[in-house]
Amino acid sequence: MKFLISAIMVLTSFSLSIASCSTNETAEPNATNQLNDIGNPTNGTMKITIGSSVFTATFYDNATATAFKSMLPLTINMSELNGNEKFFYFSNTLPTNPSVGGTIQVGDLMLYGNNCLVLFYESFNTSYSYSQIGKIANTTGLVNALGSENIDVKFELE
Repeated sequence: MKFLISAIMVLTSFSLSIASCSTNETAEPNATNQLNDIGNPTNGTMKITIGSSVFTATFYDNATATAFKSMLPLTINMSELNGNEKFFYFSNTLPTNPSVGGTIQVGDLMLYGNNCLVLFYESFNTSYSYSQIGKIANTTGLVNALGSENIDVKFELE
């Protein structure tokens, strides 16, 4: 019996970890676009360097963005997922204020859960919840810079 309970716990944990950071779901047909209604990016800017390409993103004015900002400068290897995003799991957690569902835009920088940083390079609808961190204003070249493989991305204050 002890073995059965342990096996169930391990399988449940594994199932949850597979589902995290996945965003290839679509929103309900009548879902509102809540992700874009959180507020305006107004709390400073950061430089995002991917290879030789440099992008400027504006921070949102919230606790998640403030916590992320305190971690900069930061260079991480972001993993590819679903042909629309790069993600990275932090070992520590950040404060969250997630919004459910809506439209993800190219250049959105968000937190999934409380420790998964996600940089989106395709626009799509989702029913997943994210906390906004920032937004790249000019995304020209972002898709090519990120490519289809895992990649090092540097985030730093401007």
